[in-house]
Amino acid sequence: MEHAREFYIDGKWVAPLSSETLAVINPATEEAIESIAMGGPDDVDVAVAAARAAFETYSLTTREERLALLDRIIEVYKGRAGELGEVISREMGAPLWMAQRAQAGAGLGHLLTARRVLAEFDFEEEMGTTLVVREPIGVCALITPWNWPLNQIACKVAPALAAGCTMVLKPSEVAPLNAIVFAEILDEAGVPAGVFNLVQGDGVNVGAPLAAHPDVDMVSFTGSTRAGVEVARAAAPTVKRVAQELGGKSANIILDDADLPSAITRDLTSMCNNSGQSCNAPTRMLVPEARMDEAAAIAAAAAEQIVVGDPTAEGSRIGPVVSAVQYDRIQQLIEKGIAEGAKVEVGGPGKPDGLETGYYVRPTVFSHVTNDMTIAREEIFGPVLVMIGYEDDDDAVRIANDTAYGLSGYISGDPDRAREMARRIRSGNVHLNGAPGDMNAPFGGYKHSGNGREWGRLGMEEFLETKAILGYGA
Repeated sequence: MEHAREFYIDGKWVAPLSSETLAVINPATEEAIESIAMGGPDDVDVAVAAARAAFETYSLTTREERLALLDRIIEVYKGRAGELGEVISREMGAPLWMAQRAQAGAGLGHLLTARRVLAEFDFEEEMGTTLVVREPIGVCALITPWNWPLNQIACKVAPALAAGCTMVLKPSEVAPLNAIVFAEILDEAGVPAGVFNLVQGDGVNVGAPLAAHPDVDMVSFTGSTRAGVEVARAAAPTVKRVAQELGGKSANIILDDADLPSAITRDLTSMCNNSGQSCNAPTRMLVPEARMDEAAAIAAAAAEQIVVGDPTAEGSRIGPVVSAVQYDRIQQLIEKGIAEGAKVEVGGPGKPDGLETGYYVRPTVFSHVTNDMTIAREEIFGPVLVMIGYEDDDDAVRIANDTAYGLSGYISGDPDRAREMARRIRSGNVHLNGAPGDMNAPFGGYKHSGNGREWGRLGMEEFLETKAILGYGA
């Protein structure tokens, strides 16, 4: 990749200020496919200075100018969407069909959504004689993860651009190559120099200096709760805004009047998507206690139909997990579930037959889980379902809310009953009867799942400050 060992700063591809590099590993082959430059605090200083200088003019651009810019980005993105999918598949293991359709497709979706929001957004409102103005917050540090890399990059960059902000992006060093292609797209589309800057690196040497930097006005972070706490600590002395989308352990309530075969099969398949590496995955399935064995048999049969294989092979439903570190953690948690007495219905430790090379995980279903078990408390981030029994609706709500997390929730059954129950679930969103995600709706969590919202109108509002000009209409 042409710019793998460069950073994009102030409208140019530039050499880093250090010589450190990091290999990017293909999780399907366990072999290096590229190496990237790794930045440090000095690179952060240069990028932030460029963003600060660019903010003086970019913040004053008109709605029409920013709409035209987004239109150009969208057109260039469309031309390179196939390439983006191929890159993502190689660096983080998603099957090629999914990387192109869902991973790269999500990036385009957020760009289109930000454009629609900008076209309709009211930046000014009169309240009596006071004018309330929404203005760009300033220089933004955007720190993104490896599991849905372009989804998270675009759902931050697009609304920040629409709002009139400038930014420095630090993508995950585990899956960094798609961010380089994304920077090339923005460059070709004519994003003004300094408005968007890319610095590769790890959390210690780039993420923390970005969060702590006095010239950064906002940090938007997506990642683990543990890392999110450290970002907030680094940002606190400068009292900057911190928006966080963190971990999850989402409850999926299957009501006793639901069509169990349909709902359980659908949701097991959904949970396994992206090899289970989604923060909002429905990983805790709550089923009527009296029907646990029936429900477990359905889930096991569905899991046995999930084809695990080479991301480039036709028919692969899921590929490997992203890294050896991730694989080892999933294996440890599966072993922990067995040790604590959960019943393995299908799957279990080790790799699927015939897949000795690559970080492949067997789709696994645990039944007869209690909510105090480790596998019910901790985010596994793999294709592992835990099934928990409940006695009645109140018990289901209690178990669903008995978690440190609150990112998402799922309910299947009678629509009226599901709607009433959804209001009692303490999470940022709740999916009823298999409803898909909605890019116009806010996305984010309660409790340890973060604060602030992304996606749609509320996602752009995160990048705006509110000013009251009193006496304006007097």
